[in-house]
Amino acid sequence: MFSSQAGLNHSFNLSDGQGLVDAPAARHSLSPAGFVVLSVVLGFIMTFGFLNNFVVLLLFCKFKKLRTPVNMLLLNISVSDMLVCLFGTTLSFASSIRGRWLLGRSGCSWYGFINSCFGIVSLISLVILSYDRYSTLTVYNKRGPSYRKPLLAVGGSWLYSLFWTVPPLLGWSSYGIEGAGTSCSVSWTAQSAQSHAYIICLFTFCLGIPILVMIYCYGRLLWAVKQVGKVRKSAARKREYHILFMVLTTAACYLLCWMPYGVVAMMATFGPPNIISPVASVVPSLLAKSSTVINPLIYILMNKQTETKQIWRYYRFKFLFYNHLHSELWTETYPCDELHTETTLQQ
Repeated sequence: MFSSQAGLNHSFNLSDGQGLVDAPAARHSLSPAGFVVLSVVLGFIMTFGFLNNFVVLLLFCKFKKLRTPVNMLLLNISVSDMLVCLFGTTLSFASSIRGRWLLGRSGCSWYGFINSCFGIVSLISLVILSYDRYSTLTVYNKRGPSYRKPLLAVGGSWLYSLFWTVPPLLGWSSYGIEGAGTSCSVSWTAQSAQSHAYIICLFTFCLGIPILVMIYCYGRLLWAVKQVGKVRKSAARKREYHILFMVLTTAACYLLCWMPYGVVAMMATFGPPNIISPVASVVPSLLAKSSTVINPLIYILMNKQTETKQIWRYYRFKFLFYNHLHSELWTETYPCDELHTETTLQQ
């Protein structure tokens, strides 16, 4: 993820307009075996992150029951995570196979921008979802479900993300190579007042405040469920345990994926030189990228909505039925194969 070498993010050789030379990263980069492990992990994240979110999109398109207002936020998370896998993780995966960044300075700026943009969209969507669940359970609303607020929230998450990820393209800080030299992000090690001011604002408004909002919303939500449980011991208690488990899982995965990235970034920005090794800098980046795999599992597979269970049963039944039908058709079309198999078994 982050390299602590001075001037790492500005060590581009632009003589050919596309090349990228990073002498410090080359001297302190990963070993060949390290790049192999990095490529395997990125390939796993890229494949399953894309497939998990693609399945979510298929379910939304196939079943109208899932197209509820609140699920628009889930759809927004899946879209942003899938775009990260398509346009971001694929580039770092290809670069890790070759052991160096392949797309030059312009490609590095593009990679840093899209990964930051899509990542912040997912995080802000998670925050809005936590507030929606809190307000739905604790605030009485006479009106029925409406698509207006969720769609405004989706649009607001993209505008908010663009507001914080476009400035490096315009001169307020910059995007540069990081970690093992196979990916790019904000120039954490740039020693300038403007860069430090941007990083402080980025972590305040795109990590610190979102974490506080999620803690507040889920904390109040859990407290409200406990109050209901004191009145109704049976059904409310089961619901309390389920929401508690989901809240703890959500918060733990959120912090596990993003807090190490934030801590190491702050250390690389404000700490002494050479404090972060290449291996220590790559692991937090992989954890942050793994959120594209975890998010659909938490918000879809762990959701106890009846229609979601019915959908998975439907696809499982369809798959088994297709296999059974295929075997029947094969037997009718090629009976000699079955006869040959029976003869062989008798012998």
